Amino acid sequence: MIRPVKPADVQAICDIYNYYIENTFITFEEQKVTAEQMQERIDNVLQKFGWFVYEKEGEVIGYCYATGWRARSAYRFSVETTVYLKNGFEGNGVGTALYRHLIEDLIRKDIHSFIGGISLPNDSSVALHEKMGFQKIAHFREVGQKFNKWIDVGYWQLVL
Repeated sequence: MIRPVKPADVQAICDIYNYYIENTFITFEEQKVTAEQMQERIDNVLQKFGWFVYEKEGEVIGYCYATGWRARSAYRFSVETTVYLKNGFEGNGVGTALYRHLIEDLIRKDIHSFIGGISLPNDSSVALHEKMGFQKIAHFREVGQKFNKWIDVGYWQLVL
Protein backbone atom coordinates (compact mmCIF):
# COMPACT_ATOMS: atom_id res chain seq x y z
CA MET A 1 0.00 0.00 0.00
CA ILE A 2 1.21 3.49 -0.87
CA ARG A 3 0.47 6.21 1.64
CA PRO A 4 1.79 9.57 2.84
CA VAL A 5 4.80 9.44 5.12
CA LYS A 6 4.26 9.43 8.89
CA PRO A 7 6.72 10.33 11.65
CA ALA A 8 6.90 6.65 12.62
CA ASP A 9 8.40 5.90 9.15
CA VAL A 10 11.51 8.02 9.57
CA GLN A 11 13.80 5.32 10.96
CA ALA A 12 12.80 2.84 8.25
CA ILE A 13 13.48 5.50 5.61
CA CYS A 14 16.89 6.16 7.18
CA ASP A 15 17.69 2.46 7.16
CA ILE A 16 16.79 2.18 3.47
CA TYR A 17 18.77 5.26 2.50
CA ASN A 18 21.78 4.55 4.72
CA TYR A 19 22.23 1.17 3.03
CA TYR A 20 22.80 3.04 -0.24
CA ILE A 21 25.13 5.55 1.40
CA GLU A 22 27.32 2.84 2.89
CA ASN A 23 27.27 0.28 0.06
CA THR A 24 26.67 1.97 -3.28
CA PHE A 25 27.38 5.04 -5.35
CA ILE A 26 23.66 5.52 -6.09
CA THR A 27 23.78 8.47 -3.70
CA PHE A 28 26.82 10.69 -3.47
CA GLU A 29 26.36 11.14 0.26
CA GLU A 30 29.15 9.50 2.24
CA GLN A 31 27.99 9.90 5.84
CA LYS A 32 24.96 8.10 7.26
CA VAL A 33 21.87 10.21 7.84
CA THR A 34 20.32 10.39 11.30
CA ALA A 35 16.60 10.21 11.96
CA GLU A 36 16.64 13.89 12.92
CA GLN A 37 18.30 14.85 9.62
CA MET A 38 15.85 12.73 7.65
CA GLN A 39 12.87 14.24 9.47
CA GLU A 40 14.16 17.70 8.55
CA ARG A 41 14.44 16.66 4.89
CA ILE A 42 10.92 15.23 4.93
CA ASP A 43 9.56 18.41 6.55
CA ASN A 44 11.23 20.53 3.85
CA VAL A 45 9.73 18.42 1.05
CA LEU A 46 6.27 18.46 2.63
CA GLN A 47 6.19 22.26 2.52
CA LYS A 48 5.52 21.99 -1.21
CA PHE A 49 5.22 18.37 -2.34
CA GLY A 50 4.28 14.93 -1.08
CA TRP A 51 6.50 12.23 0.36
CA PHE A 52 5.09 8.70 0.05
CA VAL A 53 6.02 5.29 1.37
CA TYR A 54 5.21 1.80 0.17
CA GLU A 55 4.20 -0.35 3.10
CA LYS A 56 3.91 -4.13 2.89
CA GLU A 57 2.77 -6.17 5.88
CA GLY A 58 3.57 -3.29 8.21
CA GLU A 59 7.07 -2.70 6.82
CA VAL A 60 8.20 0.32 4.81
CA ILE A 61 9.98 -1.12 1.77
CA GLY A 62 10.26 1.99 -0.39
CA TYR A 63 9.66 5.69 -0.59
CA CYS A 64 9.44 8.50 -3.11
CA TYR A 65 9.34 12.28 -3.18
CA ALA A 66 10.10 15.28 -5.35
CA THR A 67 12.00 18.49 -4.82
CA GLY A 68 12.02 21.69 -6.83
CA TRP A 69 14.40 21.53 -9.77
CA ARG A 70 15.92 24.99 -9.26
CA ALA A 71 15.19 27.99 -7.05
CA ARG A 72 14.16 30.59 -9.65
CA SER A 73 10.43 31.16 -10.07
CA ALA A 74 10.26 30.11 -13.71
CA TYR A 75 11.35 26.58 -12.69
CA ARG A 76 8.28 26.11 -10.46
CA PHE A 77 6.70 23.61 -12.89
CA SER A 78 9.76 21.30 -12.84
CA VAL A 79 10.83 18.82 -10.17
CA GLU A 80 13.56 16.32 -9.46
CA THR A 81 12.07 12.96 -8.53
CA THR A 82 13.47 10.36 -6.16
CA VAL A 83 12.57 6.73 -5.50
CA TYR A 84 14.39 4.38 -3.12
CA LEU A 85 13.60 0.75 -2.35
CA LYS A 86 14.78 -1.39 0.51
CA ASN A 87 17.66 -3.55 -0.66
CA GLY A 88 16.32 -6.83 -2.02
CA PHE A 89 12.91 -5.47 -3.06
CA GLU A 90 13.91 -4.41 -6.56
CA GLY A 91 12.20 -5.88 -9.62
CA ASN A 92 8.78 -6.58 -8.10
CA GLY A 93 6.85 -3.51 -9.25
CA VAL A 94 7.21 -1.44 -6.08
CA GLY A 95 9.36 1.22 -7.76
CA THR A 96 6.92 1.49 -10.65
CA ALA A 97 3.95 1.81 -8.30
CA LEU A 98 5.70 4.49 -6.24
CA TYR A 99 6.74 6.43 -9.34
CA ARG A 100 3.22 6.33 -10.80
CA HIS A 101 1.75 7.54 -7.51
CA LEU A 102 4.28 10.36 -7.27
CA ILE A 103 3.74 11.51 -10.84
CA GLU A 104 -0.05 11.47 -10.44
CA ASP A 105 0.25 13.54 -7.27
CA LEU A 106 2.56 16.03 -8.95
CA ILE A 107 0.29 16.38 -11.98
CA ARG A 108 -2.42 17.60 -9.60
CA LYS A 109 0.06 20.27 -8.50
CA ASP A 110 0.53 21.45 -12.12
CA ILE A 111 4.03 19.99 -12.48
CA HIS A 112 5.03 19.79 -16.14
CA SER A 113 8.60 18.48 -16.17
CA PHE A 114 10.01 15.57 -14.15
CA ILE A 115 13.77 15.04 -13.90
CA GLY A 116 15.57 12.01 -12.52
CA GLY A 117 19.30 12.03 -11.84
CA ILE A 118 21.00 8.63 -11.95
CA SER A 119 24.53 7.69 -10.91
CA LEU A 120 25.89 5.49 -13.67
CA PRO A 121 25.98 2.67 -14.34
CA ASN A 122 22.62 1.76 -12.81
CA ASP A 123 20.67 -0.44 -15.21
CA SER A 124 17.67 -0.94 -12.91
CA SER A 125 17.12 2.78 -12.36
CA VAL A 126 17.56 3.53 -16.06
CA ALA A 127 15.02 0.80 -16.88
CA LEU A 128 12.52 2.19 -14.34
CA HIS A 129 12.79 5.73 -15.68
CA GLU A 130 12.46 4.62 -19.29
CA LYS A 131 9.50 2.38 -18.40
CA MET A 132 7.82 5.48 -16.95
CA GLY A 133 8.41 7.39 -20.20
CA PHE A 134 11.52 9.35 -19.22
CA GLN A 135 14.13 10.00 -21.90
CA LYS A 136 17.85 10.53 -21.36
CA ILE A 137 18.72 14.19 -21.80
CA ALA A 138 22.20 14.59 -20.31
CA HIS A 139 25.30 12.66 -19.31
CA PHE A 140 27.99 14.18 -17.11
CA ARG A 141 31.24 12.26 -16.94
CA GLU A 142 33.20 11.77 -13.71
CA VAL A 143 31.36 14.41 -11.70
CA GLY A 144 31.48 12.54 -8.39
CA GLN A 145 33.94 10.34 -6.59
CA LYS A 146 33.00 7.69 -4.05
CA PHE A 147 34.83 4.56 -2.93
CA ASN A 148 37.88 5.85 -4.88
CA LYS A 149 36.00 5.62 -8.16
CA TRP A 150 34.90 8.39 -10.53
CA ILE A 151 31.17 8.27 -11.20
CA ASP A 152 29.11 9.56 -14.11
CA VAL A 153 25.63 11.02 -13.69
CA GLY A 154 22.88 10.94 -16.28
CA TYR A 155 19.63 12.85 -16.30
CA TRP A 156 16.34 11.50 -17.58
CA GLN A 157 13.30 13.74 -18.18
CA LEU A 158 9.58 13.26 -18.60
CA VAL A 159 7.69 16.23 -20.04
CA LEU A 160 3.90 16.17 -19.98
